[in-house]
Amino acid sequence: MVKTKNISIYDTTLRDGNQAIGIGFSLADKLRIAERLDCMGLHYIEGGWPNPTNPIDCDFYKEISKRKMNAKVAAFGMTKKPDTKPEDDPFLEKLIKVKAPVATIFGKSWDLHVRDVIRCSLSNNLDMIAESVAYLKKNKDEVIFDAEHFFDGYRNNKEYALKTLLAAQEAGADTIVLCDTNGGILPTDFLHIFREVKKHIATPLGVHLHNDSGCAVANSLLAVDEGAVQVQGTMNGLGERCGNANLCTIIAGLQLKRGYELIKPSQLQKLTEASIFISEIANVSHDIRYPYVGESAFSHKGGAHADGVRKVSESFEHISPDDVGNKRNFVLSAQAGKATILEKLKYIKPTLDKNDPLVEILLDKIKKMESDGYHFEAADGTFELIVQSIFCNSSEPFIVKSFRVIEDKRENNKILSEASILVEKGGAFEHTAAEGDGPVDALDNALRKALSKFFPSIKEVKLEDFKVRVLDEREGTAAKVRVLIESSDGKERWGTIGVSTNIIEASWLALIDSLKYKLMKEANK
Repeated sequence: MVKTKNISIYDTTLRDGNQAIGIGFSLADKLRIAERLDCMGLHYIEGGWPNPTNPIDCDFYKEISKRKMNAKVAAFGMTKKPDTKPEDDPFLEKLIKVKAPVATIFGKSWDLHVRDVIRCSLSNNLDMIAESVAYLKKNKDEVIFDAEHFFDGYRNNKEYALKTLLAAQEAGADTIVLCDTNGGILPTDFLHIFREVKKHIATPLGVHLHNDSGCAVANSLLAVDEGAVQVQGTMNGLGERCGNANLCTIIAGLQLKRGYELIKPSQLQKLTEASIFISEIANVSHDIRYPYVGESAFSHKGGAHADGVRKVSESFEHISPDDVGNKRNFVLSAQAGKATILEKLKYIKPTLDKNDPLVEILLDKIKKMESDGYHFEAADGTFELIVQSIFCNSSEPFIVKSFRVIEDKRENNKILSEASILVEKGGAFEHTAAEGDGPVDALDNALRKALSKFFPSIKEVKLEDFKVRVLDEREGTAAKVRVLIESSDGKERWGTIGVSTNIIEASWLALIDSLKYKLMKEANK
């Protein structure tokens, strides 16, 4: 039975997730992730903290305002500074200027932070909260107040912690979010405090929980059971220290276990794909043990488990993997994959018969490539090229006969990268050379220079992003690497991938696919 209470999912991957060690989203990354989250049906997308020290976040709001979004875009900030009028506070002013309908601000609810961090009086802090919320309410469609360090604040001085919530409520906050910023609250303590807050606060409540005690997801699920109407978190639990509440786990848990229809079932079936996509864009290894969306979540080795799940799937699976777009995998017998491939093929060849023998050929090829280190969730261009080669038996638009890269260090310590290349198109040859800022850039310049004679539209393609992942660190410098390239022609974006023990070859494979994809799309118009 579907529950009718409206629960909103507030994603802060682009802001709080970006604060994780080793994560640094570019503007292109942020826009691409935002579009994917919007397609997934998430209700709020927080893009960052727009202020003069964060130019990428400021640019994000400019660019995202040009796109049609179903999700509400939220801009993050803080309450005004002590002894400053709201209209004179540069951070509040920036929140108002950005084209985001929702403003989310945090304020101190722990008296320790008020006295020892921002160093103002307790009453002054209450004024900062009230005045900031009221000022933003005059200028924004919606204002969310994040009560930072609330649970620690409540345990230390519950009367004052509640006063901070009441100040936001009286100023007109649309939602008040209780934050476990240090991530240390355990479920029994969480429940007690949340229930006490409900006795005093009439404004709709939400939660924003960090995972330092490993309880962020559990506490988020309990919050909804107790009446919270908004859950904040990040995809894959990315975030500072031990991360934030993992929205992949929360969405699946609330929808499949509690009956809330947060997103459409068809969107939920893309949860695994979206999770892997985020990992690829973040350039981190996707944890195979993630609940619901990890590669191991529905994997079974030989023995009683594998035998049982073959007979009755629920004997060793708490949900159907199809519900979240994952797949069952029998490790020893190497079964699985066809459903996932067919799902991808729906968008490329919608009239395809699933019993077409070419599907098995494609499946075998994809499985072999994945075992070699390929992932296609963020490499749609390479995947479509493979489909085209098998189902259309199309000829290559060009053939690279040879290439060479030279790295030359000069007397002034400047390193010069030069690439030469020989390509063939229908019996015609073109041999060119070009320099670049590194070997991949030199190869890119040489390849474009050679191909532009045959295909002028190649000049439209721009390299938007370039990521390298070492697949097995234990192999040291002999390890395989996976290169993911994102390209654009101003109308469409696509990802391509290459894998090799040679980083130049891996880059080359991804680069070649990028340009071949552009030409394939043109040929199919």
